[in-house]
Amino acid sequence: MIPVTKAYLPNKDKYKAYIDRIFESGQLTNSGPLLQELESRLAKYLGVKHVICVANGSLALQVAYKALGLKGEVITTPFSFAATASTLLWEGLTPKFCDIDPQTFNLDPSLIESHITPSTSAILPVHVFGNPCEVEKIQHIADKHGLKVIYDAAHAFGVSYKGQSVLKHGDISTLSFHATKVFHTIEGGAIITESDEIAAKVRLLINFGITGPDKIEGLGTNAKMNEFEAAMGLCVLDDIDMIIQDRVYSHERYTDLLKGKYQFQKWSAQATQNGAYFPIVFESEQALLASKAKLEAHDVFPRRYFYPSLDKAYHDGKCCQTSLGISKTILCLPLSYKMTKKNMAMVVLPLDESIYDYI
Repeated sequence: MIPVTKAYLPNKDKYKAYIDRIFESGQLTNSGPLLQELESRLAKYLGVKHVICVANGSLALQVAYKALGLKGEVITTPFSFAATASTLLWEGLTPKFCDIDPQTFNLDPSLIESHITPSTSAILPVHVFGNPCEVEKIQHIADKHGLKVIYDAAHAFGVSYKGQSVLKHGDISTLSFHATKVFHTIEGGAIITESDEIAAKVRLLINFGITGPDKIEGLGTNAKMNEFEAAMGLCVLDDIDMIIQDRVYSHERYTDLLKGKYQFQKWSAQATQNGAYFPIVFESEQALLASKAKLEAHDVFPRRYFYPSLDKAYHDGKCCQTSLGISKTILCLPLSYKMTKKNMAMVVLPLDESIYDYI
């Protein structure tokens, strides 16, 4: 069976060595030494000022909203994982869906201003499949209207834009470290910011607002990452360049094999690739369903990212026709570390047997 992705598992002895350190220290959570080491190493690797690790990517978004004091409406994309919109609703905010660019699959900056009202407090774009948004245009709009910008960068670990981390843009960027991501901590996530003030607020929020053994300075929640997850993160971080290089190779091979047969996502010309996903767009939903069934009959399990379009899931589905159309016709092919030639053949041959001579 070939699933859409597989979690990367590091060397077992290396992970055990970190676990031994946890048993020696006796500290399982509450900003332990491994977590502090992971945050420091991640900040250096990603080239950002503050990395604050949390329990998962959804909590990263929710804490980000609280840290920036968001209220009312937030303009966001309907073409994303459910968490992007559901976290807004969970926090009592109203997602205002803005349609996407049909080639990049990202929020279309030219449509944002038409959604701004007196109740708008922020823009929440997504770097879809890791592809950087048009960050300069979005920031210009935010500055013009006095809005905050939070990037859901769940897929964009390790992606650079114009020579620096794409995570440096906006007031906050959030990451998911779920087991299926390029970099993972089993479960987990992170909040990234260049602001010392925002970072301090975030650290207060993720630990109940507690600042000392007998001192509570404000409202907070429990969003902390534990030491066992940090241990996994440290192991995976040791191998991350190898992981990304391998996944990008598989991404490029898919591109070569399927070029001209499907629509691909238009990747930012000024950004690096991290090999997180390989989406293809079919001519129709019927064509997608037929190919999906054929693949599954060969024990290959792609996935419909992101279906249904969130404006349909959380609204009436009438506002964002481009997203609605793409969501019905896009399929992500299996992509993970160390895909063998045989694995890739099992994926592409049911899609087009004429590729056989090139495998």
